[in-house]
Amino acid sequence: MAPLLAPMGRTISDIHPARVVATAFAAAVVIGTTLLALPLATADGTSPGLLTALFTATAAVCVTGLPVVDPGTYWSGFGEGVTLLLVQAGGFGIMTLASLLALLVAGKLRLRMALHAQAETKIGIGDVRGVLLRVGLITLVVESVTATILTLRFALGHGEPFGRALYHGVFHAVTAFNNSGHGLRSDNMTAYAGDPWVLVPVAVAVILGGLGFPVIIELLHHRARRRTGRSRVWSLHLKLTLIVSGALLLAGFLLTLGLEWSNESTFGPMGTVDKVLGAFFHSAVSRTAGFNATDIAAMEPATLLGTNVLMFIGGGSAGTAGGIKVTTFAVLGVAILAEVRGEPTSGVFRRKLAPHVLRQALTVALLGVGVVIAATIALLAMVDARTDLVLFETVSVFSTVGMTTGLTQELPGPAQLIIIVLMFIGRVGPITLVSALALRERTRRYQLAEERPIIG
Repeated sequence: MAPLLAPMGRTISDIHPARVVATAFAAAVVIGTTLLALPLATADGTSPGLLTALFTATAAVCVTGLPVVDPGTYWSGFGEGVTLLLVQAGGFGIMTLASLLALLVAGKLRLRMALHAQAETKIGIGDVRGVLLRVGLITLVVESVTATILTLRFALGHGEPFGRALYHGVFHAVTAFNNSGHGLRSDNMTAYAGDPWVLVPVAVAVILGGLGFPVIIELLHHRARRRTGRSRVWSLHLKLTLIVSGALLLAGFLLTLGLEWSNESTFGPMGTVDKVLGAFFHSAVSRTAGFNATDIAAMEPATLLGTNVLMFIGGGSAGTAGGIKVTTFAVLGVAILAEVRGEPTSGVFRRKLAPHVLRQALTVALLGVGVVIAATIALLAMVDARTDLVLFETVSVFSTVGMTTGLTQELPGPAQLIIIVLMFIGRVGPITLVSALALRERTRRYQLAEERPIIG
């Protein structure tokens, strides 16, 4: 059989893996839109319209828990099921999921498919087979444990029938670990504010998914080696991810607790324990998932600005989180510190950072800033809303968080199209960009004449 042809006469195997990843996500959006556009997907049996179906499918595939309709009443069981499958596929990674299924069903993993999976998981090509199996197992275990705890709580603590409790438990476990923030209630999770048996498992699943699969796998390897008495040196990626993630979690907690402590519209009426729980939950979900147990629109402007920073940084690489990633933020911070100290190179934990890593981090961060600013300006030209609310929405969408002040549901059609494009860029862009930069790297056989423009 003749090989499938790609544009310009090339075969599929000749296409850059990063481009294949982007195409796979786009195909998933198209399939999801087609299914959600069916009358079967809505509670009243009428077609939701192409824009609503496209927005919801994109939000699910890009694990951005941003609703354009009331999720508690609009979709049918079929529509919710399609959304859940899209969230699982989008968070896990389209090509990663396809590679894992091929490995499990056929027991084979071709080199080209392994390269496609590598573009999403950022792993060495020789480790793809084992890593895919570990990623699948980790996903299954975390989601199963979270679903069990939530199911028992919904049934025993909130009086829901077991079938409904199980459905809600599984749904929220999947959306939590995949950092999507999709909920089944109109008020998201505000009904469970003050309930640690709901908020803590969801927050833990969000944090684990946000660390990234490479970090989780390395932690499990380290624990296994300790049991056998063999020592293992932690990688720089692991150290940076854990330290920066912990620091951001603490900073977000203290910021939210301090600014919202006396806000009568949010934490003011709560007791001390509930305030602490609410601040922890908000900090945990701000960087990666769009859940909310507090009215976001009622928060102080300073809290919204601090949340913007957390969302833009995001979570760990090669996981289900969005944003520019904590390692990008850490690398930039290390580079700034080295420059302030007048050091010729950047290093951390007795390791020198390669120059191309600094360039990639700077490129990802600046492109992220540029995309957010461009989208914010475009939306401000279309809607009559406060700048801080529009900026919050665009940062949340680009970082695939999905946290909202309620502005998105009021946007006109053209503005929603901008949000759709922004969601796709946020989910696929960093993956495509970093992979393309890494694989395009060339060795220059000459040096250019050096010149120093004035900086600052």
